[in-house]
Amino acid sequence: MFSQFLWSLLRLKGAGNCEIRDGQAACCDTRDVPRNHVANSAGAAGHLAPATIHTVTAPPAAQKARLLSLDALRGATVALMILVNNAGDGAASFAQLRHSAWNGCTLTDLVFPLFLFLMGVSTAIAFASRRQRGVPKSAIAWQVLQRAAVMVLIGLVLNALPSFHLYDLRYCGVMQRIGICYAIAGILYVYGGMGSVAGMAVLGVIGYWYLLAHVAVPGFGMPGQQVPVVDPVGNLASYVDRLVIPTVHRYHRSFYDPEGLLSSIAAVATTCTGIVVGGWIRQKDVSAGRKLGSLSIAAVLLIAGAVVWSQTLPLNKRLWTSSYVLFTAGLSMALLALFVWAIDEARVVGERLLWPLHAFGMNALTAYVLSEVLAIGISSVTVHGGVSLQHWTYMLLPSVLGPEPMRSLLWSCLFVLVCFVPLAWMRRRSLIVKL
Repeated sequence: MFSQFLWSLLRLKGAGNCEIRDGQAACCDTRDVPRNHVANSAGAAGHLAPATIHTVTAPPAAQKARLLSLDALRGATVALMILVNNAGDGAASFAQLRHSAWNGCTLTDLVFPLFLFLMGVSTAIAFASRRQRGVPKSAIAWQVLQRAAVMVLIGLVLNALPSFHLYDLRYCGVMQRIGICYAIAGILYVYGGMGSVAGMAVLGVIGYWYLLAHVAVPGFGMPGQQVPVVDPVGNLASYVDRLVIPTVHRYHRSFYDPEGLLSSIAAVATTCTGIVVGGWIRQKDVSAGRKLGSLSIAAVLLIAGAVVWSQTLPLNKRLWTSSYVLFTAGLSMALLALFVWAIDEARVVGERLLWPLHAFGMNALTAYVLSEVLAIGISSVTVHGGVSLQHWTYMLLPSVLGPEPMRSLLWSCLFVLVCFVPLAWMRRRSLIVKL
């Protein structure tokens, strides 16, 4: 079973066209039509619309044909991302709702790689069907680059809010990393096919490990000898960030950037892994049982390998270490297999219960951008003697609701609920923001 999984990945042919609707790859396969409905027939004629931000309305008939599990898992991921990013009191949050201080992996550390993995899955499902329609590879590649550029631009605008002081604008960020990963993995898939994407996933993991563990860092020495392998300041990724990115343009003017340059190699590998898995899922000559069984076996092997590897190369989200790539990829595969089985195959969970997750999943990047703008806004507005609106609303929660960590979590849930309101309105009207 597992050998068939690997062989099928290697024999998958080149990629097709992909569109990014709300930052997610979308296919013209009927299962993806509701969140990716094309308002005109330009794609069918081999012409792609320029990268713009607008909305499309999914036809009711197509809504019933979605791959529900992918929307649901993506929605759960984005909702969790919003929750952990917006604590009532970050210093009082539960440990699992904060990023690891350095080495280690909390629930919060799993969110971003899961999102990139799912983006890769969606991309694989999308590309082949568009390519089969005869859209030229050059047109696909140009659209990929345009839309990746829009994501990067949105990230820079978010970093500039609320004051738009360009002299200390942070260059890197979440949206920037999403755009870069989509551009590299997408172009590679268009021109190289599945084999090249799988090779990039392996090369990224091994190559990045070699750079971190076997390349001497100027001023610090050889990793594992003169300095620990992932020493916060003395690792190669942090050194490259300091070398290339001026201090005022790094995250909190720190010694590194968590979405920095060298660690993007490993993030691209995460996205490529998602593409590989997406290619396996869309195979029509393999039963659903074999697909899910192979995914489950692969997940166990990756997690086990990551745990063993972490003894010499720690799990580290901030540097996106290679062991972290394997660990999060394994968990992502396991979650995807579970959601596909429970929602699309066994139908243990009905669509009505998944409606809130679909609201987040169908407009995932819209949800994220909305949450960031809202968070920046309420943190910038001051009330009652200089206290931010965010902290003021948090302090309104009475102590009877529980200790500080619980009240912080409750405030986060209320924040997610506020973000859900416009997304629910869009979901009811089948509106999808597309790039």
